[in-house]
Amino acid sequence: MGTTSPASVLLPTLEWTDACKELCDQVGPDNELLIICDSPDDPVTTHSNNLPPSARVVVAGEPEGCSGKANAIAAGMVEAEHDRIIWTDDDFHHPPDWLEQMKTDYERQGPTTEVPVFVGRDPLAYLLEPSYVTSTALASAGLMAWGGALVSDREDVDEVALLRDLRRTVNDDATLGEHVDFTGADRTRRVEIGGTIRKSLERHTRFMQASLRHGRAGWVLLAVLTSVLGISFLFYPLVGFVSATLGYAVIYATFGIRRWTALLAYPAMILGPLLIVYGLARRTFVWGGRRYRWRSMFDVEIVD
Repeated sequence: MGTTSPASVLLPTLEWTDACKELCDQVGPDNELLIICDSPDDPVTTHSNNLPPSARVVVAGEPEGCSGKANAIAAGMVEAEHDRIIWTDDDFHHPPDWLEQMKTDYERQGPTTEVPVFVGRDPLAYLLEPSYVTSTALASAGLMAWGGALVSDREDVDEVALLRDLRRTVNDDATLGEHVDFTGADRTRRVEIGGTIRKSLERHTRFMQASLRHGRAGWVLLAVLTSVLGISFLFYPLVGFVSATLGYAVIYATFGIRRWTALLAYPAMILGPLLIVYGLARRTFVWGGRRYRWRSMFDVEIVD
């Protein structure tokens, strides 16, 4: 295997997490790790003096008219020294070969996104796991980018346009996906979500509104299909339970997901229409400690 190009890894986080240490151990002298926070007062900045030479903390500043995550990615891209850029998150395990795998992916097939498997940590998040396996399938098919693990090169994107859009929207995943032509990797990453029912409701609301803003036609088709199936299964419970459970069990098996939550596919589909309405009816949602009002694609208000 030939030598891969050096890369800049962008890691938005306010806290020092396991991911910070894992990536510090991997970055080596040829790459760089940018740990991006909002403020000089964020807890992660206390580790600034203990980082390896190839890692540093970047203070993005408070977001205005966009999400904190999107603002951090934009700031990181401006600060990054290399042309090869790897976006990642702080909420999943990065095994020792993660960075080299991402770099090798690019050399083999160009821009690449890893495939997330979202695993619940509270009752509602467990229930929603079958719904979120849709994201797993879309990322694998190259139809949805996951900002938690995506590698690209500056020459693959109109960087000015990408930075402009990041600084005026909420959803970084879909925005990256709209600017980068990518391929899904042949592996998955386990990402734990939720923790409390409130957190899962806020995440669901953000997910619903992001789905509506990006790729509206496809989302409407999926919402209609979900609603029709959910209502039909309500009237034919035996057929619905068997069909939903077997269908999602096949999807789980396809991606090597060994989770009992496939058994929750039927109640998840029954509640699907109500959850869609709830997610769209909410006027605001909380993400990363901030409350957002997302009126349209590029109309974002941070609510005090």
